[in-house]
Parts: sequence; C-alpha cells; structure tokens
Amino acid sequence: METVTEEKIDELIKAQTHIWNHTFHFIKSMSLKCAVQLGIPDIIKSHGQPMTLSELVLALQVHPTKTHHLYHLMRVLVHSGFFNLQTASDNHSQEGYILTPASRLLLKDSSFDTRPFISLVLDPVATEPYNYLIPFLRNDDLTPFVTAFKDTLWGCAGNEARINHLVNDCMASDSSVIGRAVIIKCKEVFEGVNSLVDVGGGTGNMAKAIGQTFPNLKCTVLDLPHVVDKLQGSNNLSFLGGDMIQAVPPADAILLESILHNWPDEECIKILKNCKEAVSEKGTGGKVIIIDMVMGNQSWDDSLMEGQLCLDMQIVRVLRS
Repeated sequence: METVTEEKIDELIKAQTHIWNHTFHFIKSMSLKCAVQLGIPDIIKSHGQPMTLSELVLALQVHPTKTHHLYHLMRVLVHSGFFNLQTASDNHSQEGYILTPASRLLLKDSSFDTRPFISLVLDPVATEPYNYLIPFLRNDDLTPFVTAFKDTLWGCAGNEARINHLVNDCMASDSSVIGRAVIIKCKEVFEGVNSLVDVGGGTGNMAKAIGQTFPNLKCTVLDLPHVVDKLQGSNNLSFLGGDMIQAVPPADAILLESILHNWPDEECIKILKNCKEAVSEKGTGGKVIIIDMVMGNQSWDDSLMEGQLCLDMQIVRVLRS
C-alpha cells in the first residue's frame, strides 16, 4: 500500500472535492431551473421586503412537510449568488431572502429577461445529447444532437412547436441584451445606413432595437419561414421567410448576430458570399456587421472564460460548427 503523508492526504481531499463539485454541478443548474419555473424571483420582488422562508412557503403553496426541502433549495441558490439573506424589517429575529443582480435578470418584467435562455439550455432537448457523447465520437453523425434525436436542432424546431418556441424565445432573449449593448457602444456603425437585413434575426428583437434608435432605417429580418410566418412588422421593420444559405436580400448593411458560430466553415463561407452579393447589389459600398463571441480573450477573468468554454461546448455538441 502506498505511504500517504499528511501533505498527500490534504492534496487527495482537495482533488476529491474538485471532483465532487464538478459531479454535483448539475444540482446548481436544476435548482436555478426550479426557481425560474416557480417564479421565486418575482414572488420575492412582489413581497417588497426580505421574505422569510415561512412566507415563501405560503406564497409557493409548498406542502408543510416539504418546508425543509425548500430551505435546502434556497440555500444552494444563496450560495450560488442568486439570492442574499437580510434581516427582515418586521421581524429582526429572522432573515429573509432578497434579490441580487443575477436574480433581477430572472424577473418577468426585466428588459434583459434571461429565463428563455435557461429554459432552452436546461431542457432535455439540449441536455440529452450529452448522454450520447461516446457513441457520437465513434460514429459519423454530425453532432451528438443528431445521434440522440436523429435530426438537427433546426429540423426538430421546424417539426415541433414546443422546441421552435424554446429556440426562438432564447434567441430573442439573447438579442435583447446584445442589442442594447450594440446601440450603446457601437451606435456609429449604423449611422448613414438606409437599409439593413438582420440575417437569422428570429423574432426581430435586435432589428427592433436598431429600428427604434434609427427610425429612418428600414430593417428586414430574414429567417426560416416557420420562424417568421406569423410575425407582424411595423413602419420600418419587416419579416421575410428564406434561407441564408441560398440567398440574402440586398441592403446597405447585413447583420450577422450570433449566426456564424452555428455553422461549419463551408456554410459560413456560403453565408458570407451571399452577404457580399447582397451589399454589392446596392452599389453604395455597403457593410457586413458580424457580432459573435471570440475564443481565447486573455483579458477575461476565470468566470467569463468558463462561460465562454461551456457555451462553445454547447454550440459544438448541439449544432454543427
């Protein structure tokens, strides 16, 4: 038997803790999903002051025998930074839950509502492919998603309304945050542009943000027919069913927001060539605007880098990029 020193024991315990933390990481995700589905952030906000566990039990109609289960759920969420504890104003002997900047993004009336992102990423349609990583590595399927469901994500979205709504709502949520950031930080990019096509723009949140800031700019959202068929435009916003791989309508500017990371190089080249043709048709020296994540940004801290790596893993496993 290997001789184990006190120093070695400390190292082993630290290593085992590291394994445990990563193995149990799904508990944090599922706890967050549960909080979102129960509407806990909105309930705490509506309470107007620190909300005690007993008050939360009543508001959620939790069975009396399950109070301790809710306590453990909230303890994980507090540790994860989604809620804080603060002394209740009307009962100085008890602590109550309050919102944090993270949980404010989970409110129904938030301008940056991230609940649709959570709903898609933690739905079985997105998590199940990870159970097929080994067979995927040994077959010639395009993605683990195809191994699991025998179809692509876009194919499933086209055939199943539930998945279509999950995908569209998630993309719209993401565009709301990015759209606000682009308008604030890169407003000059859109100055002097009379027409713009938002390629793969989904329900149009990005185009709406741009159109509201530049009311004289005509915005067209190009996406698959099942995505845009029932969407209504406005004075300077219209929706067009089509396929970016086949063609992109002409405009002064073409916007690719979170698009290229969804595709392998060959398709990306086709899309970019279509965009080049679209701006060339106008004959006014148009532009192609690309908004996407870039791997390997050394200025990011560990938290940002972890999110980037996980998102990259998700994109590669679910999509074909």
